[in-house]
Amino acid sequence: MTYSHKQIEDFWQHVEQTLDQLLASQQDAHFEADALLNAYRSSLQKIDRNLTFHFEKESEEGPVEMVFGCDGYPESIHAVLSLVGAAPDLSGISFRAFNERYDPVPAFVNMGDELCEIDEFWCSLRQLNGKLQLAVYLRDAPKILEMDARVEAVMILLDALIGEYELMTRIWSLDWYELPTDPIDFGLMPLSHLRHAFDDMKDRVQPIGITIH
Repeated sequence: MTYSHKQIEDFWQHVEQTLDQLLASQQDAHFEADALLNAYRSSLQKIDRNLTFHFEKESEEGPVEMVFGCDGYPESIHAVLSLVGAAPDLSGISFRAFNERYDPVPAFVNMGDELCEIDEFWCSLRQLNGKLQLAVYLRDAPKILEMDARVEAVMILLDALIGEYELMTRIWSLDWYELPTDPIDFGLMPLSHLRHAFDDMKDRVQPIGITIH
Protein backbone atom coordinates (compact mmCIF):
# COMPACT_ATOMS: atom_id res chain seq x y z
CA MET A 1 0.00 0.00 0.00
CA THR A 2 1.28 3.46 -0.88
CA TYR A 3 1.43 5.96 1.95
CA SER A 4 2.91 9.41 2.33
CA HIS A 5 5.24 10.82 4.94
CA LYS A 6 2.68 13.61 5.38
CA GLN A 7 0.13 11.04 6.62
CA ILE A 8 2.65 9.76 9.17
CA GLU A 9 3.52 13.31 10.27
CA ASP A 10 -0.18 14.13 10.67
CA PHE A 11 -0.72 11.03 12.81
CA TRP A 12 2.11 11.89 15.20
CA GLN A 13 1.03 15.51 15.38
CA HIS A 14 -2.43 14.34 16.41
CA VAL A 15 -0.97 12.03 19.08
CA GLU A 16 1.21 14.84 20.42
CA GLN A 17 -1.72 17.26 20.59
CA THR A 18 -4.01 14.75 22.36
CA LEU A 19 -1.52 12.93 24.60
CA ASP A 20 -2.63 14.64 27.81
CA GLN A 21 -6.23 13.64 27.08
CA LEU A 22 -5.16 10.06 26.37
CA LEU A 23 -3.09 9.66 29.53
CA ALA A 24 -5.77 11.31 31.67
CA SER A 25 -8.23 8.62 30.56
CA GLN A 26 -6.06 5.77 31.85
CA GLN A 27 -7.81 3.39 34.24
CA ASP A 28 -5.97 0.23 35.36
CA ALA A 29 -3.73 0.12 32.27
CA HIS A 30 -6.71 0.70 29.96
CA PHE A 31 -7.73 3.89 28.19
CA GLU A 32 -11.30 5.14 28.26
CA ALA A 33 -11.03 7.83 25.55
CA ASP A 34 -12.86 5.74 22.95
CA ALA A 35 -13.46 8.59 20.50
CA LEU A 36 -9.78 9.47 20.58
CA LEU A 37 -8.67 5.86 20.10
CA ASN A 38 -11.04 5.49 17.17
CA ALA A 39 -9.54 8.62 15.64
CA TYR A 40 -6.07 7.10 15.97
CA ARG A 41 -7.28 3.92 14.25
CA SER A 42 -8.85 5.92 11.45
CA SER A 43 -5.62 7.85 10.85
CA LEU A 44 -3.58 4.65 10.84
CA GLN A 45 -5.94 3.03 8.33
CA LYS A 46 -5.22 5.90 5.95
CA ILE A 47 -1.50 5.18 6.21
CA ASP A 48 -1.90 1.41 5.79
CA ARG A 49 -5.11 -0.57 6.24
CA ASN A 50 -3.27 -3.31 8.18
CA LEU A 51 -1.82 -1.09 10.91
CA THR A 52 -2.87 -1.85 14.48
CA PHE A 53 -1.91 -0.66 17.94
CA HIS A 54 -2.38 -1.58 21.57
CA PHE A 55 -1.01 -0.40 24.89
CA GLU A 56 1.21 -2.16 27.43
CA LYS A 57 2.57 -1.15 30.82
CA GLU A 58 5.13 -3.26 32.66
CA SER A 59 4.94 -1.48 36.02
CA GLU A 60 2.77 1.00 37.85
CA GLU A 61 5.49 3.66 37.74
CA GLY A 62 6.81 2.94 34.25
CA PRO A 63 5.77 4.62 31.00
CA VAL A 64 2.95 3.39 28.82
CA GLU A 65 4.07 1.61 25.66
CA MET A 66 2.10 2.07 22.45
CA VAL A 67 2.86 -1.02 20.38
CA PHE A 68 2.24 -0.99 16.63
CA GLY A 69 1.77 -4.01 14.40
CA CYS A 70 0.27 -5.02 11.09
CA ASP A 71 -2.01 -7.94 11.95
CA GLY A 72 0.41 -10.49 10.54
CA TYR A 73 0.68 -9.01 7.02
CA PRO A 74 4.36 -8.99 5.94
CA GLU A 75 3.70 -6.46 3.18
CA SER A 76 2.95 -3.87 5.88
CA ILE A 77 6.14 -4.36 7.92
CA HIS A 78 7.79 -1.35 6.28
CA ALA A 79 4.81 0.86 7.16
CA VAL A 80 5.13 -0.13 10.84
CA LEU A 81 8.87 0.57 10.89
CA SER A 82 8.45 3.88 9.08
CA LEU A 83 5.72 4.95 11.47
CA VAL A 84 7.65 4.09 14.63
CA GLY A 85 10.87 5.49 13.18
CA ALA A 86 9.16 8.88 12.88
CA ALA A 87 7.73 8.82 16.42
CA PRO A 88 8.39 11.92 18.54
CA ASP A 89 9.98 11.77 21.98
CA LEU A 90 7.08 12.33 24.38
CA SER A 91 6.91 12.23 28.16
CA GLY A 92 4.89 9.44 29.76
CA ILE A 93 4.69 7.21 26.71
CA SER A 94 7.04 5.26 24.45
CA PHE A 95 6.50 3.67 21.06
CA ARG A 96 7.50 0.23 19.82
CA ALA A 97 7.18 -1.80 16.64
CA PHE A 98 5.69 -5.29 16.97
CA ASN A 99 5.01 -7.62 19.87
CA GLU A 100 8.26 -8.91 21.29
CA ARG A 101 8.98 -12.26 22.89
CA TYR A 102 7.64 -12.53 26.39
CA ASP A 103 9.34 -14.13 29.37
CA PRO A 104 8.03 -16.14 30.95
CA VAL A 105 5.81 -17.39 28.13
CA PRO A 106 2.17 -17.21 29.32
CA ALA A 107 0.72 -20.54 30.47
CA PHE A 108 -2.69 -19.46 29.21
CA VAL A 109 -4.55 -16.75 27.33
CA ASN A 110 -7.92 -15.52 28.55
CA MET A 111 -10.20 -15.01 25.54
CA GLY A 112 -13.26 -13.60 27.26
CA ASP A 113 -15.35 -16.59 28.25
CA GLU A 114 -12.70 -19.13 27.19
CA LEU A 115 -9.42 -19.91 28.94
CA CYS A 116 -6.92 -21.30 26.42
CA GLU A 117 -3.96 -23.08 27.99
CA ILE A 118 -0.72 -23.47 26.06
CA ASP A 119 -0.64 -27.18 26.94
CA GLU A 120 -3.75 -27.70 24.78
CA PHE A 121 -1.74 -27.09 21.62
CA TRP A 122 0.90 -29.08 19.77
CA CYS A 123 2.91 -28.15 16.70
CA SER A 124 5.47 -29.16 14.12
CA LEU A 125 8.18 -27.00 12.57
CA ARG A 126 9.80 -28.29 9.42
CA GLN A 127 12.22 -26.90 6.86
CA LEU A 128 11.22 -27.62 3.27
CA ASN A 129 13.06 -26.15 0.29
CA GLY A 130 14.72 -23.57 2.52
CA LYS A 131 11.46 -22.42 4.09
CA LEU A 132 10.03 -22.96 7.57
CA GLN A 133 6.58 -24.47 7.72
CA LEU A 134 4.72 -24.31 11.03
CA ALA A 135 1.65 -26.41 11.76
CA VAL A 136 -0.53 -26.11 14.87
CA TYR A 137 -2.63 -29.04 16.08
CA LEU A 138 -5.70 -28.76 18.31
CA ARG A 139 -8.71 -30.85 19.19
CA ASP A 140 -11.84 -30.23 17.11
CA ALA A 141 -9.90 -28.04 14.69
CA PRO A 142 -12.25 -25.39 13.25
CA LYS A 143 -13.20 -25.27 9.60
CA ILE A 144 -13.46 -21.48 9.82
CA LEU A 145 -10.44 -20.19 11.73
CA GLU A 146 -11.91 -16.77 12.54
CA MET A 147 -14.78 -18.40 14.42
CA ASP A 148 -12.58 -20.08 17.04
CA ALA A 149 -11.16 -18.10 19.97
CA ARG A 150 -8.36 -20.66 20.30
CA VAL A 151 -6.89 -19.53 16.98
CA GLU A 152 -6.52 -15.97 18.25
CA ALA A 153 -5.09 -17.33 21.50
CA VAL A 154 -2.46 -19.31 19.58
CA MET A 155 -1.47 -16.21 17.59
CA ILE A 156 -0.93 -14.35 20.87
CA LEU A 157 1.15 -17.26 22.16
CA LEU A 158 3.20 -17.35 18.94
CA ASP A 159 4.05 -13.67 19.37
CA ALA A 160 5.13 -14.42 22.95
CA LEU A 161 7.15 -17.47 21.91
CA ILE A 162 9.07 -16.20 18.88
CA GLY A 163 8.08 -12.55 18.41
CA GLU A 164 5.71 -11.00 15.90
CA TYR A 165 8.41 -9.77 13.51
CA GLU A 166 10.17 -13.12 13.22
CA LEU A 167 6.85 -14.90 12.92
CA MET A 168 6.10 -12.82 9.84
CA THR A 169 9.57 -12.91 8.29
CA ARG A 170 10.79 -16.45 9.05
CA ILE A 171 7.66 -18.62 8.94
CA TRP A 172 6.66 -19.34 5.35
CA SER A 173 3.35 -21.05 6.12
CA LEU A 174 1.10 -21.64 9.13
CA ASP A 175 -1.42 -24.46 8.94
CA TRP A 176 -4.01 -25.82 11.37
CA TYR A 177 -4.82 -29.50 11.85
CA GLU A 178 -6.77 -31.88 14.04
CA LEU A 179 -4.71 -33.15 16.99
CA PRO A 180 -3.95 -36.88 16.56
CA THR A 181 -4.59 -39.34 19.38
CA ASP A 182 -0.88 -39.75 20.09
CA PRO A 183 0.88 -36.50 19.13
CA ILE A 184 4.34 -37.75 20.16
CA ASP A 185 4.00 -40.83 17.94
CA PHE A 186 2.93 -38.43 15.17
CA GLY A 187 6.21 -36.51 15.58
CA LEU A 188 4.71 -33.41 17.17
CA MET A 189 5.99 -31.25 20.03
CA PRO A 190 4.12 -29.19 22.61
CA LEU A 191 3.63 -25.60 21.49
CA SER A 192 5.59 -24.50 24.56
CA HIS A 193 8.73 -26.09 23.00
CA LEU A 194 8.49 -24.03 19.81
CA ARG A 195 10.92 -21.26 20.82
CA HIS A 196 13.84 -23.64 21.23
CA ALA A 197 13.10 -25.43 17.94
CA PHE A 198 12.63 -22.14 16.08
CA ASP A 199 15.86 -20.61 17.38
CA ASP A 200 17.72 -23.73 16.32
CA MET A 201 16.36 -23.51 12.75
CA LYS A 202 15.74 -19.84 11.94
CA ASP A 203 19.24 -18.98 10.74
CA ARG A 204 19.07 -21.72 8.11
CA VAL A 205 16.39 -19.86 6.15
CA GLN A 206 16.32 -16.47 4.47
CA PRO A 207 13.84 -13.83 5.68
CA ILE A 208 10.67 -13.77 3.64
CA GLY A 209 7.84 -11.40 2.92
CA ILE A 210 9.60 -8.10 2.35
CA THR A 211 13.18 -6.91 2.02
CA ILE A 212 13.87 -3.72 3.95
CA HIS A 213 16.78 -1.57 2.79
